[in-house]
Amino acid sequence: MITNRTYTVEPWRVRETALDLDLLAQSESVFALSNGHVGWRGNLDEGEPHGLPGSYLNGVYELHPLPYAEAGYGYPESGQTVINVTNGKLLRLLVDDEPFDLRYGRLRKHERTLDFRRGVLERSCEWTSPAGTTVRVRSTRLVSLTQRAIAAVQYEVEPVDSRTRVVIQSELVTNESLPSADGDPRTAKALQSPLEPEEDQAVGSRLRLVHRTRRSGLRVAVAADHVVDAPGEITTSSESNTDVARLTITSVLDPGQRLRVQKTVAHGWSGARSRPAMSDQVEAALAAAAHGGWDELVAQQRAYLDDFWARADVEVHGDEEIQQAVRFALFHVLQAGARAEQRAIPAKGLTGSGYDGHAFWDTEMFVLPLLSYTEPKAVAEALRWRQATLPAARDRATQLGLRGAAFPWRTIDGSEGSAYWPAGTAAFHVAADIAHAAVRHTAVTGDSAFERETALELLVETARLWRSLGHHDPHGVFHIDGITGPDEYSAVVDDNTYTNLMARSNLLAAADVCERHPEEAARLGVNEEESAAWRDAAEAVHIPYNKEIGVHEQHAGFTHHQRWDFANTRADQYPLMLHFPYFDIYRKQVIKQADLVLAMYTCGSWFETHCDDDQLAANFAYYEPLTVRDSSLSACCQAVVAARTGHLRLAYDYTAEAALMDLADLEHNTRDGLHIASLAGTWMALVAGFGGTRRDGDSLRFTPRLPEKFSRLAFRLQFRGRCLQVEIEPDKAMYSLLLGDPLTIHHHGAEVHVNGEEPVTLPISPPKRRPTPEQPLHRRPGATDRLDPRAT
Repeated sequence: MITNRTYTVEPWRVRETALDLDLLAQSESVFALSNGHVGWRGNLDEGEPHGLPGSYLNGVYELHPLPYAEAGYGYPESGQTVINVTNGKLLRLLVDDEPFDLRYGRLRKHERTLDFRRGVLERSCEWTSPAGTTVRVRSTRLVSLTQRAIAAVQYEVEPVDSRTRVVIQSELVTNESLPSADGDPRTAKALQSPLEPEEDQAVGSRLRLVHRTRRSGLRVAVAADHVVDAPGEITTSSESNTDVARLTITSVLDPGQRLRVQKTVAHGWSGARSRPAMSDQVEAALAAAAHGGWDELVAQQRAYLDDFWARADVEVHGDEEIQQAVRFALFHVLQAGARAEQRAIPAKGLTGSGYDGHAFWDTEMFVLPLLSYTEPKAVAEALRWRQATLPAARDRATQLGLRGAAFPWRTIDGSEGSAYWPAGTAAFHVAADIAHAAVRHTAVTGDSAFERETALELLVETARLWRSLGHHDPHGVFHIDGITGPDEYSAVVDDNTYTNLMARSNLLAAADVCERHPEEAARLGVNEEESAAWRDAAEAVHIPYNKEIGVHEQHAGFTHHQRWDFANTRADQYPLMLHFPYFDIYRKQVIKQADLVLAMYTCGSWFETHCDDDQLAANFAYYEPLTVRDSSLSACCQAVVAARTGHLRLAYDYTAEAALMDLADLEHNTRDGLHIASLAGTWMALVAGFGGTRRDGDSLRFTPRLPEKFSRLAFRLQFRGRCLQVEIEPDKAMYSLLLGDPLTIHHHGAEVHVNGEEPVTLPISPPKRRPTPEQPLHRRPGATDRLDPRAT
């Protein structure tokens, strides 16, 4: 795990049995705790040593100027970057006046465990100071999934062999010094000490700091309270200044005696509320947490997760690593979205500052599918956040000379946070991705109120974008030109198949929802003429196809480009964008991440209507040798379509790559935060790939098949008030309705009725044998890569 054998493979936890300072930054991401509102990186309790200090509040950012050599019309001027807010994790320790610092003295034992069922990070260590005093330290940390503003830690110190004076300094610290995030000095300057002090207070065991960002004008309040327990006399003192509030606790302990500190930290932020209101808010949150105390926080955390795992667990028999990885993935995706509540779900969640804390299309197309079937309330909140950002999206569309809403490529607050870049600025598919997520959520939950109050407006404004962005040619065919699809190695192209098919779905869904809710549609200015124009465009949309070679084109003319020279591209020249000019990449047949293949998954009903299995297999075989997977978003998509076309071993290898993206640090950047979309893609590869799960309108279809490595795969889905369990073995599948009314599903095309009485068991036929497609030189997934992520 993380290429280090000190990480054990266990089904319900990640356990580190020794501390490797060279992997500290990666472990801080892996051991991060969050609830979607508050995020604490897995830094050591004492604060140092560290890789990247990190305490985050979802939506708190600072502005910085975007770099351009020359100005251009429509170029966004300011970027947004997540900032490290006031750090409430810190519990510094002095042992007989010597700082407890694991870089000095002798570390006899150190173990950390992230428990997926309890939702806590536990740590135990034994350390001998340079002067020869030995102590044991134990801590348990959580970020509450039930009390949104609260995070807490219990910290214990115990002398081992001599009477010892122990001092604990519990602190709130703002404007910590951070390693430079990039090479842009303007960004670094803008983010240096981004929080200006407004209030500091230390009274008894209570600490509070209130700050405000200089440019974005967001107010941040953090407060802490403590419960201290020790067998003997304790002395305490507290103090505060502009950026630090500190409670100092001193005790003298005999061997075997323990000093225990329970620290509860409340967080809040607002762009509108006053300083007194923010102070009151965090104080009230502390009071609520104190009502039940530490034990109640721990019990609530376990109860919340018991409920989650009962409806969301995925069991994998035959591969211990993937079993651990999918539960790790489910846990972190839940953490990213559980209490985001009308805020974005960033690409890194709240585990690190990678991608500047921005949200992308990853959320709607990779993260929300998992949450739709396991934690649907989080999906509704994420899409309500998109709805809340519609004013900014409408303004952006107007600036670009378009109608409707042009959602940003990357953002924190809803405005475009990306400097002009062809592979991002022209990626209008994000609009259809959002619409797709809204349709999926309505179909999975049957929530008509959500459809009427949120989905309708999102679908209308995105449909208007497509109608104004595209055009009918003299033959009546509808084209969408000059855009970028999911593959960032092909930019500003005509008729990207993924985009056109997603836009088609968007346009039809918008027309349908307006028919179902005519009064609400009329309030948005939709009339029959506009709705009919959407249908006309959808039915006439162009899907490029090369008849000579018999495959669908990623975009018009793609198959006529020169192929990339893979034979003369060395293994150390990947990812390509770091070693070759984009100009050269854009004009060649080389694919960063699944694009046409992604369309085959997301728009599977269109392909199944217009293509037979051989056509699907031909498409997949053509694009496999061109796809280099320089993006963490690719492997899970390729896993799904590989399974769909019968290449089960290849699908298994891609599933392993998605599953171990962070646990094995395959892209060497886990230090910046976890790849939340790739984690979600692990679930996608298992459930949609080997489970063959497809949503067809308001029903579910399954075409399950297992790779040789798996002896059993089982998962649960929430669907329209039901809980359906699917169990797959090599030769059969069993469907059980655990909750809700009887349900009609399809198994390998046959209609099946499932009720709550007996499981329905059906045989699985083997897939058609086809030659396994090749991958680019040095880019094959497989067992070698799993043992050593640097292997090629």
